[in-house]
Amino acid sequence: MKLLTIAIPCYNSEKYMRKCIDSLLVGGEDVEILIVNDGSTKDRTAEIADEYEARFPTIVRAIHKENGGHGSGVNTGIANATGLYFKVVDSDDWVKEDAYQKILSTLRELAEHGTILDMLVSNYVYEKEGEKRRKVMHYHRILPKDQIFTWGDCRHFTKGHYILMHSVIFRTKLLQENGIKLPEHTFYVDNIYVFEPLPYVKKMYYLDVNFYRYYIGRVDQSVNESIMISRIDQQIKVNKLMIDYFVERKGELVKSKRLYQYMRNYLEIITTVSSVLLIRSGSQEHLEKKKELWQYLKAKDKRLYLWMRNGIMGGAMNLPGKGGRRISVEGYKICQKLFGFN
Repeated sequence: MKLLTIAIPCYNSEKYMRKCIDSLLVGGEDVEILIVNDGSTKDRTAEIADEYEARFPTIVRAIHKENGGHGSGVNTGIANATGLYFKVVDSDDWVKEDAYQKILSTLRELAEHGTILDMLVSNYVYEKEGEKRRKVMHYHRILPKDQIFTWGDCRHFTKGHYILMHSVIFRTKLLQENGIKLPEHTFYVDNIYVFEPLPYVKKMYYLDVNFYRYYIGRVDQSVNESIMISRIDQQIKVNKLMIDYFVERKGELVKSKRLYQYMRNYLEIITTVSSVLLIRSGSQEHLEKKKELWQYLKAKDKRLYLWMRNGIMGGAMNLPGKGGRRISVEGYKICQKLFGFN
């Protein structure tokens, strides 16, 4: 059995996928790399995937499928994974070799000792176009380092420090056996990927290494703010699915105070992002959609709505009038500078 399966969802990724794949090949025979060609039609993505499979047949598998979006590519990766652990790396990102080797060494050692690990967390680095300074997102003030721990051992997650797809490696069977499946033809489902598995995660490990390099700044990226606004209905769809999941599992989640707090806070930040994007667009239609989103939350769970609505972020997103909306946007801009997103 392979130690780690890495899925690379690719859609018209010819310009940058080689850098991603090459950075992962140094893992050698411990690694299974699944290049998932998600119905690319405009370039040589499919040919490049086949080329790597031919060159590295014991490491790389090229999987060709009809277009279904990023979530569909992740689902295909999970379904085909044979490794003990599972990682998603986007085709325009890459990993750092020394940190990569440290992660593989740690996973190998834990596996050899028969330790069941549900989730490994490491740091990621914003590789932002046009900026020399690289923002490192780490967890060394929040998570115990170099040891197995549980949710009860975690300290409080501060604003801007969340477990994202870039920072997480899951146990493959945890994803497969619990039916983790992302919506297809939908953007921003990576938020669901790092949300829905968490109630099943019991044992964790944190390596304080700068492993994942998250490239940001391409004009056509899905996280570009103008593109996010144009796809706001998909952001709202994901937001509502997360609300549904949290409310449905609430009775179970409250048994673990830290897990409950973390998932509630993560839901809060996603709802804040949805709200501020709707405000940023400036249209009356989008302001009505923001109102409807908050009413949806209220109908699902009034206590959760009141907690979020009366909090600093929720309150800032619901200030009345143009002046209130201006304050909301300025607060969002400050967060952009602090945390380096979008």
